[in-house]
Amino acid sequence: MDIKKISDLISEKLTYWLESLIKLLPNIFLAVVVLVLGLFIAKFIRKIAHKLFAKVSKNITLNNLFSSIVYLTVIGIVIFTVLSILKLDKAVTSILAGAGILGLALAFAFQDIAANFMSGIFISFRKPLRVGDIVEVKDYMGKITEVNLRDTVMETFKGQVVIIPNKEVFQNPIENYSHIRKRRFDLTVGVSYGEDLEKVQKITYDAVKDIPDLSEEDEVKVFFTEFGDSSINLSVRMWVNTPEQSVYNKVGSEAIIRIKKTYDENEIVIPFPIRTLDFGIKGGLPLNEVPVQISNGTEKKP
Repeated sequence: MDIKKISDLISEKLTYWLESLIKLLPNIFLAVVVLVLGLFIAKFIRKIAHKLFAKVSKNITLNNLFSSIVYLTVIGIVIFTVLSILKLDKAVTSILAGAGILGLALAFAFQDIAANFMSGIFISFRKPLRVGDIVEVKDYMGKITEVNLRDTVMETFKGQVVIIPNKEVFQNPIENYSHIRKRRFDLTVGVSYGEDLEKVQKITYDAVKDIPDLSEEDEVKVFFTEFGDSSINLSVRMWVNTPEQSVYNKVGSEAIIRIKKTYDENEIVIPFPIRTLDFGIKGGLPLNEVPVQISNGTEKKP
């Protein structure tokens, strides 16, 4: 092939490309207009979406997330429209197929992250717990310090910071002690079988009824619960007017001190656990008849 044929071929190709470009100029101009308008429309829709989500949820992170998803969705529609105007339908099909395969691969690779993420969204809408609430989740109890889209941060009463994946929070029972703004303290006490139970009940109630920080709406209740091994057990039920752990512990400690002092003043016995050892079982001997052998340790074994 001589140089003239090569130059003619190149010239022919360039001419074809130039003619194609000239033919596409209206489409290119229209695609640029659609792209610019689409960007402005996407920003406007994002602002509207953010305001609408703010009325439903007070979680700023969640509102930003949903408004960004709406924004990216509009941008995607604009891009596909521009490609269609430029007659790049095959490119659009390839992009959609690749996005589907990539999405499927990411779903399998990051299924735990996706589960925590979706759980965080549901937690943000349902609001079973809030920042500052005292809750118990699984084996952890403490005060919530952060509620993120992926995890929930808790500060336990031992001073430790625990980061719990939102999937564990959403799929397990939550004991929220701050929901009703008060906590119940149950104290079990045992008294001797020889005591006057009505007297015990009255002086126990009088001892704890005016402890500071008790709820004014709920009355202290004292009732007997069972016949124990060495005592008759009663339960003292008190409602603390705040869910805070420090106040809860202080009320419980004050109740124990007052009950012990009152029982001492009224000579009411709190018995120790009693165990009876019976050596006279069937086939054996009473304890006073069991022979005792004393060895000085000098005997030799045969």
